[in-house]
Amino acid sequence: MRTPSRRITRSGLVLSALVVLAMGLSACQDVTSSGPADSPKPPASSPSGSPTNTPQPPPGGADRLTLVATGDVLLHERLWRTAQVDGKGRYDFEPLMAPIKPLVESADLAVCHLETPLAEPGGPYSGYPLFNGPPQIAPALKATGYDACTTASNHSFDRGARGVDRTLATLEKAGLRHSGTARTPKEAATPVILDVRGVKVALLSYTYGFNGMPYPQGQTWRAGKLDVPAIKAAARKARDAGAQIVVVSCHWGTEYDQKANPEQRALAPQLLADSNIDLVLGHHAHVVQPMERINGKWVAYGLGNLMAAHRQPLSIKSEGLLARFTFARGDDGRWSVDKAEYASLLVTDSVPMRILDVRRQLAKPDQSAATRRRLEAARARTESVVTSLGAARHGATPITP
Repeated sequence: MRTPSRRITRSGLVLSALVVLAMGLSACQDVTSSGPADSPKPPASSPSGSPTNTPQPPPGGADRLTLVATGDVLLHERLWRTAQVDGKGRYDFEPLMAPIKPLVESADLAVCHLETPLAEPGGPYSGYPLFNGPPQIAPALKATGYDACTTASNHSFDRGARGVDRTLATLEKAGLRHSGTARTPKEAATPVILDVRGVKVALLSYTYGFNGMPYPQGQTWRAGKLDVPAIKAAARKARDAGAQIVVVSCHWGTEYDQKANPEQRALAPQLLADSNIDLVLGHHAHVVQPMERINGKWVAYGLGNLMAAHRQPLSIKSEGLLARFTFARGDDGRWSVDKAEYASLLVTDSVPMRILDVRRQLAKPDQSAATRRRLEAARARTESVVTSLGAARHGATPITP
């Protein structure tokens, strides 16, 4: 278990107040309340996003931190049945995620991607094509070690404006931060910044579209769509609000295709060329896609599913990816990823279902021959796909059990 000192220090939006003293005195930080505050700003940037001023002295806080990210939380009906079986009638999703809890809770910041709206307690619940999942998933994600969820997806508007409002309220009640959808224009315009061991990390979330569904009541601020200039402007705004690390979540790609499509390959370099964006995380394809280092930064094109029930237990749809990035602060005060790691995940098929950490599971001696073959196939395929664009040459390695 992590102690509070190793995790996010506050669940609300925490920014630092900077008092600049004359005659060469150093800058001082003070933790404020959860509302917006005046914050230390990074060097001013040119229109291209490149710093134009001399780097400022680094503020307080940790010098290294780890971020764990996983794929889509896609709440199909068999997952509800698993939760009911595990909860002996009530919905308990924690056992489903128990095998990956050690990896998730050991991170300084753990981020999931909630693809579907959440219903009221008691439902009614529904799966594809218009999702409305059990809200009990939210406290289970929190108990597993997640700190925040990105929420912009093609299913964001499955239940309209009320679905957006209800989902975000449910996440907040569970103690989870969120980014990607919004209840008010002000919420949409305010960067989501988390205090992680004294380091300000911004989460931005965008999607390629909404399955043809219109914005509720024409409220275009309800969710972010993939648009490079808009994303860059939001990243700059997050920097101006005090963010030291900016992470962008992109719901994109071709479903069930393990190759990054032309749009992904075109957008990722544009985003990572911006000095205000440090990492790109991809979702939507429901299969593992490559990781790649571009402009000295990382993109995980597709993390696959964290949980789903596609009813194809031997297919690539049952395989997922947990990516772990270690950020380090340089002498100039800027942060960058100096270690990229990944773990192969596998969602079992029979109820009660489980999300397995493949390498940890393979280390157990009591596996049947068929189970071992399936685990080994998932591990081999995941490593082959993840490294297909040169990730291994740039230092990406599997997480050891």
